[in-house]
Amino acid sequence: MPRVYTPLESNLGRVKAIVQEGYGGPNSLRFSDVEMPRVAPDGVLVRVRAASVHPDVWHVVFGRPSVLRLMGSGLRRPKNRVPGTDLAGTVESVGLDVTEFSPGDEVFGETLTTHQWTNGGAYAEYASVPAAALRIKPANVTFEQAAAVPTAGMIALRSVRDEGQVREGQSVLVNGAGGGVGSLVVQIAVAFGARVTAVDSTAKLDALRALGAHDVIDYTREDFTLRATRYDLIVDIPGNHSLYEIRRALTMKGAYVLIGHDDFGRQGRRWIGSIGKFVSLLVARLFVSQRVNPRAVSTTEDPLGVLKGMAEAGAITLVIDRAFPLEEAADAIRYLEQGAARGRIVVTM
Repeated sequence: MPRVYTPLESNLGRVKAIVQEGYGGPNSLRFSDVEMPRVAPDGVLVRVRAASVHPDVWHVVFGRPSVLRLMGSGLRRPKNRVPGTDLAGTVESVGLDVTEFSPGDEVFGETLTTHQWTNGGAYAEYASVPAAALRIKPANVTFEQAAAVPTAGMIALRSVRDEGQVREGQSVLVNGAGGGVGSLVVQIAVAFGARVTAVDSTAKLDALRALGAHDVIDYTREDFTLRATRYDLIVDIPGNHSLYEIRRALTMKGAYVLIGHDDFGRQGRRWIGSIGKFVSLLVARLFVSQRVNPRAVSTTEDPLGVLKGMAEAGAITLVIDRAFPLEEAADAIRYLEQGAARGRIVVTM
């Protein structure tokens, strides 16, 4: 029988974690002790082995854009002091209502079931996770690779499958293809039978070819919007081109999906980030022949399960650029901000 973790047990020990004292960046983080997390009746206590360092974590650590503080993160300081949302690890114990997991199961998933602009408690030795947000880890991937799947993978899947509606034989361009989201968009589009063109810096092009990209463009040397080629789908991670420029690279009935990465605050507005771009797209879509879409909620049933199946089948490879020990999480976020990573960054316990 699964061992049930009761609320009283949460006071029996303390665990190592990264604690965020306020907003303002990595200097607000410290390595410390916190209480063992409480687990709800429908929750799972996970012994964390790895957690992803991704842009949404950066947003909460810096408190930018400021609107995120009104969306549940906390006005002056985070309500949840422990950052991180995506993790992989081993089930330690389960809540009273949980039947699908048992102690010892290797799992991966998200600590949050809502938006990612708030801390989720993954940067700790133990984390409390809703059972519905977990899946059994594929045996052929490491904990580090599994931790890199949830946020990036679900954004990539809905961009290609839900919003892009990619079909076999179509042409897809991925702008900003060398990062955690972009590298998965490339692979998922290839798995769906598309011919994929990947756009990124010189240093990342060979890796993108290895992931299945049929063509690559070095953005430091060429502007893809000035090519004569037209694409059925453009997935745009950085959002560094105007809609006018993007549309001339689309087929007449093509689709454009804006992920909305604001280059770690260098492009988006301080108060609302890239939300203004999303609103503009919602208005523009009423007047153009192409489908122009801001990133939205996935309509794919069980997207994490779909990604698990693709990983098990070898259709996607989870690329880990670098792993940092938990106590160096601040350095991991600084490295993320540089934008040089080829794939995902993780912290390990």
